[in-house]
Amino acid sequence: MGFSSELCNPQGHGAVQQMQEAELRLLEGMRKWMAQRVKSDREYAGLLHHMSLQDSGGQSRGIGPHSLISQSWTELTSQTEGLSRVLRQHAEDLNSGPLSKLSLLIRERQQLRKTYNEQWQQLQQEFTKVGGLLSSLLSNRDKILSSTIIHLWKKKRKSASKAESLLQVIDVMEKNKKMGMKETLQEYLEISSLVQDEVVTIHREMAAAVARIQPEAEYQGFLQQYGSAPDIPPCVTFDESLLEETELLEPGELQLNELTVESVQHTLTSVTDDLAAATQTVLSRQEAVTQLQRELWNEEQTTHPRERVQLLGKKQALQEALQGLQVALCRQAKLQAQQELLQAKLEWLGPGEPQPVLLLQDDRHSTSSSEQEREGGRTPTLEILKSHISGIFRPKFSLPPPLQLVPEVQKPLHEQVWYHGAIPRTEVAELLTHSGDFLVRESQGKQEYVLSVLWDGQPRHFIIQSADNLGIILNRADKWALSHEDLVLGEQIGRGNFGEVFSGRLRADNTLVAVKSCRETLPPDLKAKFLQEARILKQYSHPNIVRLIGVCTQKQPIYIVMELVQGGDFLTFLRTEGARLRVKTLLQMVGDAAAGMEYLESKCCIHRDLAARNCLVTEKNVLKISDFGMSREEADGIYAASGGLRQVPVKWTAPEALNYGRYSSESDVWSFGILLWETFSLGASPYPNLSNQQTREFVEKGGRLPCPELCPDAVFRLMEQCWAYEPGQRPTFSVIYQELQSIRKRHR
Repeated sequence: MGFSSELCNPQGHGAVQQMQEAELRLLEGMRKWMAQRVKSDREYAGLLHHMSLQDSGGQSRGIGPHSLISQSWTELTSQTEGLSRVLRQHAEDLNSGPLSKLSLLIRERQQLRKTYNEQWQQLQQEFTKVGGLLSSLLSNRDKILSSTIIHLWKKKRKSASKAESLLQVIDVMEKNKKMGMKETLQEYLEISSLVQDEVVTIHREMAAAVARIQPEAEYQGFLQQYGSAPDIPPCVTFDESLLEETELLEPGELQLNELTVESVQHTLTSVTDDLAAATQTVLSRQEAVTQLQRELWNEEQTTHPRERVQLLGKKQALQEALQGLQVALCRQAKLQAQQELLQAKLEWLGPGEPQPVLLLQDDRHSTSSSEQEREGGRTPTLEILKSHISGIFRPKFSLPPPLQLVPEVQKPLHEQVWYHGAIPRTEVAELLTHSGDFLVRESQGKQEYVLSVLWDGQPRHFIIQSADNLGIILNRADKWALSHEDLVLGEQIGRGNFGEVFSGRLRADNTLVAVKSCRETLPPDLKAKFLQEARILKQYSHPNIVRLIGVCTQKQPIYIVMELVQGGDFLTFLRTEGARLRVKTLLQMVGDAAAGMEYLESKCCIHRDLAARNCLVTEKNVLKISDFGMSREEADGIYAASGGLRQVPVKWTAPEALNYGRYSSESDVWSFGILLWETFSLGASPYPNLSNQQTREFVEKGGRLPCPELCPDAVFRLMEQCWAYEPGQRPTFSVIYQELQSIRKRHR
């Protein structure tokens, strides 16, 4: 069976032509595909080479030569360079081998098709010609067959034999070319295979480098190099100078007399209550630790070893819970010791009356300085105690010393409140809001000063002449404008998205302030976003909104000056002081936050970044909303954001804001629900074991945060209302504030 026996007819010729065309298209596709494979292998090899040049173990610099992970990573990067060389050589071999052979096969296939078509047409013409002559001669059947008829008949048979021979040649050539294609594909597979010995060797070296990592021995070399004996805690001794000028007081003894007995009794009651609360905290944290340990053990039994990295978040939560338990145990032990000391002292007193304080009773009578000198210069005990105790309470950070005040008329130009430095005209229009408002600025690009005045609703700009006594009357300066010289900066107390935050004072009246700075290297659009917080705060005045003092824009760096809230941020406050706070205090603080947000809601202001970290706490535990860097003011109370989610706090943001960029007071209500959860979980992180993407999927499926241990049921129900998926079903801040006030009144 072959081409000559099966395809020697017009239909067979058409089939052969179609087959040749299809195989040519197949070969062209194979050539393009192999060329793309060569290109991709070259690019992949180049990327691997670039990666190895970028790193070469450089990421592990500073870790030390003893780190097994560092050594393994160095081996991986060096072997990656070897892999890039192998892949590059494979690409060159593919290009010079199978790809070039495919090109040759395509050329020969095209030539064979051309030859076959030409010869077939020639044979077909000859066959048609002879067939016509033979038909005309055979029409005379009655005539005697002549030699001419016999000759033509033989010639026709000869043409048919030539066609069969041509098809036989085509059959043989096609089979030879198929063998060439097979050999070419086999060569391609051999070259492009990633299981060749050289590639397998490289991967085995990489696997061996990773296998050498021993987590338990990772830090042995580091500890040997940098380890040292533990520091001996300093010996704390009682300052006995407190007792040098007093009587009846002994070091290490609690003095119980008629002046202190009532205070000791009250202190014992308070310590007993705190001890009961601390004991309850210890029990709850022990239960939480046990629960986490049980869950972790169960998951480790059912999780594949390669998937146990997913349990790192829960393991970290367990370690944090263990640390929290240890802190609670320490607090319990401290309160227990205090209770035992106070209890023992009161039991020693028994039902009897406490000792009188003769010296203090003598001090009640007025004495002259000469009488005190005759008595040996003895100072009243109460005054000595006051003088020594007065140094105990200090601010949480050092503040600049008070300054001598300078009269306004004596200040130079750059210290005047109406001087704004080099600001653009566009910002002038925002600063001047009332007729007669004015400011003085430095002209951009020119060494001259410009007076900008709001006149008949339009800002007018006048170059200030050097002549005196021109009689120009300036009605009102911008009260928010400050110069850099108006401030005395203290120490750094924090860091924001745009720069550092410092404590400081105003030179004019020694007011304590917090100063937010903007890094000079930021582009102009980010500096404009930095000043946006000040533009928003200029319009607000509320006891639960942090107060703006002014803005310094005369020179770099730009400052936003705000009131100094010395208690720090609410999140740190919860984590450090939460154990001693009562639920009623927490209710009062979240009520403050609700009052501030109710005020912002009435002003159509959308905060967009409400969280415990962005609230501040005063020394009297009053909470203030802060950090308006992402805030927006919209007349309809709805803001449509564009761009990605890179800077969006996903775990605090409402679903509609994440999905559609739609921010509103309702989305702030969702964030307030997370703030409530942070408060009653004492500063825990929401969704601790979930990434941002996992959190979004969890919320979309209806998942919500669980009720914290300290949270009253009514507050958790309010949280769930704040987390309603549909924005219209969430309560307003006015309703939230009223509900929190009601819960606080009902709570004992």
